[in-house]
Amino acid sequence: MAEEMRVVLRNYGKIDPLKIEDYINAGGYQALEKARSMSQTDVIEEVRKSGLRGRGGAGFNAGQKWNFAFQAQADQKYVICNADEGEPGTYKDRTIMQGDPHSVLEGMAICGYAIGASKGYIYCRGEYPYVVDLLNQAIDQAREKGVLGDFDIEVRMGAGAYVCGEETALIESIEGHRGEPRFKPPYPPVSGLWGKPTIVNNVETLASVPVILEKGGDWYAGLGAASYPGTKVLTLTGDVVNKTVIEVPTNTTICEVIYDFGGGIAGGKAFKAVQIGGTSGAFIPESLLDTQIDFDSMSAAGASLGSGAVLVMDETRDIVDVVCRIAKFFEHESCGKCAPCREGTMRLHKLMNKLNAGEGSAADIALLNKLGRVMSVACLCGLGQAAPSPVLTTIKHFQPDYNAKLQ
Repeated sequence: MAEEMRVVLRNYGKIDPLKIEDYINAGGYQALEKARSMSQTDVIEEVRKSGLRGRGGAGFNAGQKWNFAFQAQADQKYVICNADEGEPGTYKDRTIMQGDPHSVLEGMAICGYAIGASKGYIYCRGEYPYVVDLLNQAIDQAREKGVLGDFDIEVRMGAGAYVCGEETALIESIEGHRGEPRFKPPYPPVSGLWGKPTIVNNVETLASVPVILEKGGDWYAGLGAASYPGTKVLTLTGDVVNKTVIEVPTNTTICEVIYDFGGGIAGGKAFKAVQIGGTSGAFIPESLLDTQIDFDSMSAAGASLGSGAVLVMDETRDIVDVVCRIAKFFEHESCGKCAPCREGTMRLHKLMNKLNAGEGSAADIALLNKLGRVMSVACLCGLGQAAPSPVLTTIKHFQPDYNAKLQ
């Protein structure tokens, strides 16, 4: 792991996450002090100049997003840290919060100062009760030390809904409503939590902010890929030798992730496929392993970086069976608000089940393709839009696996 570049995980394993003194001794909260000595527009410009883009899936420029909220006129603004992390196989946000919670709090406070918000929320997934306890301890310590100033942070726990990883569904949940996505526009930086300007950033995005303020936007912009600079925290799972979490520059290739950092395929077996970005991610064949992991390179290859989960599969895995189980997951997790997702996820699962049982036909595969394409543009939120991705990419790259199960 000597080739790792730890920016977000800079303090991981080096400090006691339950001791704010350790974080302060490591240079913590100095970036917040520096930010408060700058104008709000200068802070936003530094983040924009860094090229930092969202690390939760959408890949939107963080500084530009902050500027929308800064320009919005309101008596109250909010900063929300999205720690829902509902993608199976993803635990990078958990790793950050467990190992260095104050980096997240400092990033939120810097954002709060920049946009003029005095209140922040961390929305943590319901399966992380121990992380919630840790975050609350960190917040209490920060209050006691007075490092956050007039910026207050509160932790809210989700109830296990995958769709609440989508920012507007998350906002609905905090407000006490059923977790369903909102129609957009307006977008949260203009009208978010309780109708007020709201910035929703991922854990990894916010943990990157203190380093950017400390070392400068130009320094960060020089790391990794030019269009998606910085580093990315990845979680390696599946049929790989090293099942671990790593942080690498964004110009690292998928091949390097699997074979250099992951140690290759376990048991000496041959590589078959890798799914990147969690359950909603595309399946990537061996021919595309030289693709860089930055957002735009992945998009050009028909895949997404998403949450950074890397699920490796060897030659023994049944691709159709894996995708069938994924389709079942999305049918269960659809909130049902929009018809394309409510009906589409159910139909995807039904057709995949039919094919997996050896009862399908070529017409069913064609129907899956057509349905998936419609869902990717017609569904209201990212859940429904991404749900067909595993189906569409496996049909494209692993057609023989489907043909082998036809009647």
